[in-house]
Amino acid sequence: MAKLSLRKPNDRTLQQFLEAQAKLPFSYSAVGATATSPPSGFVVDHTRTQLGHGEGAFRSAVAALRRWRQFALGWVEAWSPDTPIQAGEVVSVFGHAAGLWWLNACRIVYVIDDADKFGFAYGTLPGHVESGEERFMIEWNRVDESVWFDILAFSKPNHLLIRLGYPMVRRAQKRFGRESAAAMRSAVAGSRKP
Repeated sequence: MAKLSLRKPNDRTLQQFLEAQAKLPFSYSAVGATATSPPSGFVVDHTRTQLGHGEGAFRSAVAALRRWRQFALGWVEAWSPDTPIQAGEVVSVFGHAAGLWWLNACRIVYVIDDADKFGFAYGTLPGHVESGEERFMIEWNRVDESVWFDILAFSKPNHLLIRLGYPMVRRAQKRFGRESAAAMRSAVAGSRKP
């Protein structure tokens, strides 16, 4: 079950939580479905934004994604930001809402690393307030040189408080999409300044 706290979790708490969660299976059956088609019975969210043009923008975006910059939002974070983007790695995503810190666990399901695409998907473990999968992708369109950041997620509540406060949860999910896209645009723009 997800951990709730009145205080921001420290590194020791996060490490212990991830060590326990790493031994557990995914909390949903459609593992890998963000690579094909999200399953029925889940809410689907999709956010797509242009980050820039050309190889420099693509490389900057990939570097930002590898550093988990899409989570550098203040109210939500990924821990540890040093977690390598590799299938099987476990990461904690924690956020602050309604006066509580919500500590969640995910495992990377797959990684895409091609000449013009880089991304990964992670799936929820039992210690997550939701159940589902989220994919983060950087795409470089070689025809017009545009570089895009794309988030595709499917989810449903996996905790009583999430079910009770679902309208607030949906607002937070939409906010995450917008702010994550903005964080990636900022990361790419900042890395390209002279």
